[in-house]
Amino acid sequence: MIDLHLEGLTHRYGSVVALDRLTLDIGGGAVTALLGPSGCGKTTALKLIAGLLSPTSGRVRFGGRDVTDVPADRRGAVMVFQDHRLFPYLSAGDNVAFGLRMRGVPRRERRREAEAVLDRVGLHGLASRRPAELSGGQRQRVALARALILEPEVLLLDEPLANLDAHLRDGMRELILDVQRERELTTVVVTHDQEEAVVLAEDIALLFDGRLHQHGAPRTFFERPATERTARFFGSTNLVPGHRHGEVVDTPLGRLHVPDGAPGGPEVWVTVRPERLTVADPRAGQQVQGRVTSSSFLGTRSRAVVEVAGIRLTVDVADDALVDVGPGTALTLGLPAEALWTVPRERREGTPTSPDHEPATPGWGDDARTAADPDVEVRS
Repeated sequence: MIDLHLEGLTHRYGSVVALDRLTLDIGGGAVTALLGPSGCGKTTALKLIAGLLSPTSGRVRFGGRDVTDVPADRRGAVMVFQDHRLFPYLSAGDNVAFGLRMRGVPRRERRREAEAVLDRVGLHGLASRRPAELSGGQRQRVALARALILEPEVLLLDEPLANLDAHLRDGMRELILDVQRERELTTVVVTHDQEEAVVLAEDIALLFDGRLHQHGAPRTFFERPATERTARFFGSTNLVPGHRHGEVVDTPLGRLHVPDGAPGGPEVWVTVRPERLTVADPRAGQQVQGRVTSSSFLGTRSRAVVEVAGIRLTVDVADDALVDVGPGTALTLGLPAEALWTVPRERREGTPTSPDHEPATPGWGDDARTAADPDVEVRS
């Protein structure tokens, strides 16, 4: 196992700053996700780790070894690309064995190793097929096998599930995690998909505009976002504007108590996940009353949107209890203090009172309202 240290990494494409002073420690033998929207610098960071790009400034260290100026083929890192980059004229087995061929491994030995790795990724008996004869999921597995046969210290995955149909993603996720744990590989995954990051990674580094916004365990991004932008990126979070006084926030819903240590002030958003709200539960502590504007069934849960003092709150429950709750129905919601959090409210023109709820040549190393509303009662 080898840990990674990125120290003040900056990379510019001409006048465009793609990555801006990224400092990040990545634990050895773990999976870390670089998460963010398109253009945030995450793939650039991956290429800097792989040695496919040279930083404008900053250093890359593998353990105690500075590899910033070490060529890609001598770093011990292998990158698997989103578009697979398989040789179309070679069989799956020969694609997998290509790296060993470049190392001068005898033909019989590399074929044996290629077949063993193909078996490991669930492609037994398909070594003779060419990429055009394989499905998208099978091609992704060939690309992964081609990386694994080199026995890298660091595995770098660029959007590994992006080109797969929904029904194939779960199987590929499990395969990646099984192989990673089996070999104790230090793995960095680039993705723009929050669910993918949460399922695959033990740590998430969230990037916006080339800069690191938050780094930590997946759960913290849902329940303890560091910024308004983080809260919005993770979707469906209820954001209620308020004015904070210590552990109390005056909001359109009334006065809410928030946990000690929640950031921001005096102008904040109070955040609460839909699944943390309760329905008609007298044990919930702080309660508000509103009217349902819509309800729906989401397969594993049901959801209702409840309007309280002009604020729309989304609530999810893990059954179908809300499916038949029609528009106009009065509903009491509980807001447990431990489920609330605050983030600084960014002042900018057009900020809504209530947010919308959205919830090359192939190779081995390539490429509001803030005052309490007197008409709203909050009961504790």
